[in-house]
Formats: sequence, C-alpha cells, structure tokens
Amino acid sequence: MNAYRVLHVEDDPDICEVVKMSLALDAGLTVVSCSSGPDALAVAADWRPDVILMDVVMPVMDGPEMLAHLRESPRIASIPVVFMTARAQTNEVQHFLALGAAGVIAKPFDPLTLAASVRACLRGAPPAASAGFGVQASSPRQS
Repeated sequence: MNAYRVLHVEDDPDICEVVKMSLALDAGLTVVSCSSGPDALAVAADWRPDVILMDVVMPVMDGPEMLAHLRESPRIASIPVVFMTARAQTNEVQHFLALGAAGVIAKPFDPLTLAASVRACLRGAPPAASAGFGVQASSPRQS
C-alpha cells in the first residue's frame, strides 16, 4: 500500500481532532493539520503533500478560494484537493469537482472509512458509500 502525505485544513478543532484520529488508523498516511487557508498554502509550499483534505467553509479564505490560490502557484498547483463539506447536494458536489477538486467527502463522515475515502479520491474512484456518507471523485491523479 502506498504511503501518502495528507495536509488537512479545518477551522473546527473538534473535527480536526476526529480527522487526525481517523487518518491515524492508516499507517500509510502522514498528516499535518492547519486551521486556515493562508497557513495551509505556506505548509503546502514547504511540505509538498500528496493530497490536501480541506473544509469548504472557513473564515479568512474558504476552500474554493484556497484551491484557486493553489492553482496559481506552479510549485503546488498539481496537488489534488479533496473537499470535506456538509454542502453535498449533487449540484454542489458537481460545482466543487468543476472547480478542480479531486473529490468531495460529505460531512458527517464515517471516521472508520475516512482514510479509505481519501485513498479512493487519490485513485479517482469513489469507494462504496455507506448509508449517509458519500464520496465523489474526479479522474485519477496523474503522477
């Protein structure tokens, strides 16, 4: 199983802690967390994660705005972004994918399957969704 570096961006400390614990269940994922878009842009440039797992609604800079800033920087433009959001209606998910997200994970998410969901988004194939939880992914990441 491949090892991946995950940058998690979330302004809610409780959700941040649950995500860290959930992703720690997969020994192949190394996680660094940030609480804001500006901090995450700096970390992404220095740490070069394999994927950014990001909240959509955040103060200062929301997820779509951060994605736009990422795409403007050649050094980090190709890092796939997976949005985590309660805004998971079909039209909203399609909008996030059209912006260039590699995937969308609906909140609330299943902590036991979050790592598998992140890996599925990296492969470009959504896993089977359990009741109440969903993942949509775009095309596979090109390495």
